[in-house]
Amino acid sequence: MMCFGEWQFNWAKVVKNPIDFEIYLMLNECIICNSTQSKVLYEGILKCEECGHVFSDIHLSDEELFNLYRRSYFFGDEYRDYFADRKVQQKSFKLRMKVLQSFLDPNRHKHLLEIGCAYGFFLNMVKDKFDTVYGIDITEDGIQYATEQLKLDVVKADLIKHDFSDKKFDVVCMWDTIEHLRSPQLYLKKISEHMDCGSLIALTTGDIDSLNARMKKDKWRLMHPPTHIHYFSKKTLARMLNDNGFDIIYNHYCSFYRSVDLLAYRILVLQRKWLWLYSLLFKSRFTRMDFYLNMYDIMYVIACKR
Repeated sequence: MMCFGEWQFNWAKVVKNPIDFEIYLMLNECIICNSTQSKVLYEGILKCEECGHVFSDIHLSDEELFNLYRRSYFFGDEYRDYFADRKVQQKSFKLRMKVLQSFLDPNRHKHLLEIGCAYGFFLNMVKDKFDTVYGIDITEDGIQYATEQLKLDVVKADLIKHDFSDKKFDVVCMWDTIEHLRSPQLYLKKISEHMDCGSLIALTTGDIDSLNARMKKDKWRLMHPPTHIHYFSKKTLARMLNDNGFDIIYNHYCSFYRSVDLLAYRILVLQRKWLWLYSLLFKSRFTRMDFYLNMYDIMYVIACKR
């Protein structure tokens, strides 16, 4: 995976030209309020001076974006082994589903779409709870696995460009996905067109205004460009949802499960490059454990289509 510094260097050359700088400002238009007035919050991270939305100073082509989420993202770059973490992920999915289920009307909410379905673990877990489940993602390896192994109805595509035809969805889920999207406001606009009044959208994402994020600043664990592009607060997320026809009916910090193996891999291998120490831990039973945690910095939001 290309490091963020390389992306920064490429765009530093662009802004030397006054004409290119005007284009650069348009590309840095805030997705929440459309302002082009922003200031540097941290190195490579901007904050809109009008509404306070925080975003990465980075611009990816389709090819560059798709390349970030190749098989290597799930097996080496971000996760040691995405499959090995499956049971732990499903424990977190069960927590999400338990909350979501309390808002579902079995007579109305029958057709579910997951945006960013990856290898289909969530869809496979809930497929018997809905009449139909459908998934979309840009990772070719994940879609191939979900289609061939799990027999799920999923598609490899950019949602903005994908033709849903006359499909309608009563429930849309985006688990830790919206921060990865280049233009999340366009995703909400597009999917809103395929949702009727009373349909629900459920999502999780980090809260840049949380105490943990404010204390950690640029060292916050979710400050992760180029894969994490947007950093929402309760205020900015609510505004974007409202602008696209959704009213928030639930917003709480959510707990989650993490495997010791994933935590050790990210800290010891990806951050510290201490493969030898990770290998010692991996040989023990210690890395097979998982833990339950709430750091009060991940929002779980459910919104209803007006």
